[in-house]
Amino acid sequence: MVQELKGKVAIVTGGTGGIGSATVELLVAEGALVVIADMDEKAGSALAEKLGDAALFKRTDVGKGEDVQAVVEFAIEQFGGLDILFNNAGISGAQYPRFLDDDLKDFQRVIDTNLFGVMAGCLHAGKYMSRHGGGVIINNASIAGIVAGQALMTYRATKAAVIQFSKSVAIDLAEYNIRVNCLAPGHIRTSLTAFSQPGMSDEEVEKVKQAVSPAMDVNQPLKRHGKPEDVAQAVLFLSGDRAAQITGVVLPVDGGISAGDSVNHLQEIIEARAAALKS
Repeated sequence: MVQELKGKVAIVTGGTGGIGSATVELLVAEGALVVIADMDEKAGSALAEKLGDAALFKRTDVGKGEDVQAVVEFAIEQFGGLDILFNNAGISGAQYPRFLDDDLKDFQRVIDTNLFGVMAGCLHAGKYMSRHGGGVIINNASIAGIVAGQALMTYRATKAAVIQFSKSVAIDLAEYNIRVNCLAPGHIRTSLTAFSQPGMSDEEVEKVKQAVSPAMDVNQPLKRHGKPEDVAQAVLFLSGDRAAQITGVVLPVDGGISAGDSVNHLQEIIEARAAALKS
């Protein structure tokens, strides 16, 4: 197998979650040295041990600027540089079904993790990359930042902000040969998109995933279930030389959701007309 990222150094924030761990494993398989940045010390240490010398864990709360700076410095000290940053860490916040039910008590926590963490990562990684020939930054947003909808308003706002920030900072950092792109995953099957709750067992999480799948699929033209590995493959592509001329892009990984309404309303109208004429 050709290792596309042989010798490259990467940081993956939120590196123990579904998308994060899938990306860490793929980048290592493709030759990269990876720092797993996450708050889950048990899962992070276990993943690093599984992957051997090519991976190290660093406990990181991306909502704290000093932690973000520390993980960048850690990657440079341990692996000798930094070529790739995947700002993946994110949280949904309280899961109220309607905005008027929301008390906004977790507003700052969601903003700090989803938006500040991305901006701080770009800042500290960008400073190093600007002095060392460039690099690649990939920010993980969501189709919730592209397509308007109900509920999860703070989450939606942060992801829309990440998209706009990513395009803007791509322009700002281009002179340093730093490419910045943004992913917008859709209904990827993870514990986050399954709307599982803290304390659930693995069995309960899986039951919830199966239960919510029909509702998740209803607005997705491509009925295939998205997997964390699908996002990881997009990260790999944007990290490597095949994407050398790509910056400032927002790439949906969503089975076509953001392309538009998947319901054939003309067909519904024709059927309703036919039914009305029969009655």
